[in-house]
Amino acid sequence: MTDKSQAALSNLRVLDLTQVLSGPFCTQMLSDMGAEVIKLEGPQGDVSREMPPFRPGEDSVYYLSINRNKQSIVVDMKTEQGLDLVRKLALTSDVVVENFRPGVCERLGLSATALRAQKPSLIWCSISGFGQTGPYRDKPAYDIIVQALSGGMSLTGARDGVSVRAGIPIADLTAGMYAAFAIVSALHRRERTGQGDVIDISMLDCQAAMLCYQAAFYLNSGVVPGHQGREHDGIATYGTFAAADGIEVVIAAVTERMWATLCEILGCPELIKDARFVTAEDRKINRAALIPILQQRFLLESAEEWMKRCDRKGVPAGIVNKLDRVMADPQITHRGMIVELAGKDDQHARVIGDPIFFQEAKRPTLQYPPASGEHTVTVLKDVLGLEESEIQGLIASGAVRARR
Repeated sequence: MTDKSQAALSNLRVLDLTQVLSGPFCTQMLSDMGAEVIKLEGPQGDVSREMPPFRPGEDSVYYLSINRNKQSIVVDMKTEQGLDLVRKLALTSDVVVENFRPGVCERLGLSATALRAQKPSLIWCSISGFGQTGPYRDKPAYDIIVQALSGGMSLTGARDGVSVRAGIPIADLTAGMYAAFAIVSALHRRERTGQGDVIDISMLDCQAAMLCYQAAFYLNSGVVPGHQGREHDGIATYGTFAAADGIEVVIAAVTERMWATLCEILGCPELIKDARFVTAEDRKINRAALIPILQQRFLLESAEEWMKRCDRKGVPAGIVNKLDRVMADPQITHRGMIVELAGKDDQHARVIGDPIFFQEAKRPTLQYPPASGEHTVTVLKDVLGLEESEIQGLIASGAVRARR
């Protein structure tokens, strides 16, 4: 077992008031780096515990995929005793992360301003759909809504088809990633100044930032881009082709050398000197003539065969893997990206692991995601220093719930 004290974020305590995806993904990133994460849930628990479609045991795979390495404490924040416990836990923590709708924490009596008045070094991070300010502040947000509003969906889909959302919940995930980065940045500033901060992360802002060069192209040209499909606006030989076995191959022949080599691999060297395709600009202009020719050549061999030939000759290529192939991919397995979590009572779950590797800092041994209220007694005793009689009194009052 790896000593957690050797991890990059050891000695960091995070109070996690989040649920579902964006917040838990953020705090799991921190816990993977060694932070102590106390996941505080209401009596109903994190709703992701019930998420369909797969539920191998007590909790859903959805929940298991984003809550490893955490401790769970159940507190009823609608009781004054429960709310007082949350304040005390916040003041013993370095970071508080929440993803309630804007204004909810204040209505509960849990104010970042008030807590930081007592502990200026506290870092408070709020993740929401549209941020703590602005005309959309109170608008409900789900990943697909944010993908649509951000413009990302308008770029995604076949060129002659309808807009589609990304196959993964990128609005939630990128908000979690930006939040984790912001927290680590605030911690670095605190090292210099001793002061914490209040961080406001908007899913919509994050998705707008991810527009990157597409946004810059529009802002500097006024041209509104459409669906990007399986191709590239500027490079004709940057796209997807079906092979003889029906598996698709992606080619990224972005230089003249790669173009010439691709022609040789495909057995059509005459295209190199074809006046329609001599330069990259020629190939872009005459894309409609070029693509069908290349597609017919790709239909002559299997995807694996094309991959072997491209790899040998240095032409960037990849198979459009479905998840069964990804999980068996030799590079993915070599890097240890599939991990098995083992819990009590023969609990097991296979999930995607942490992609960050350090040469010297260690990563803690991965722990199975906690059951609801599994660590209530431990946290109250070890973090807040409560006596057994006090803990039992809180349980009896309903302010907290402990797993039997």
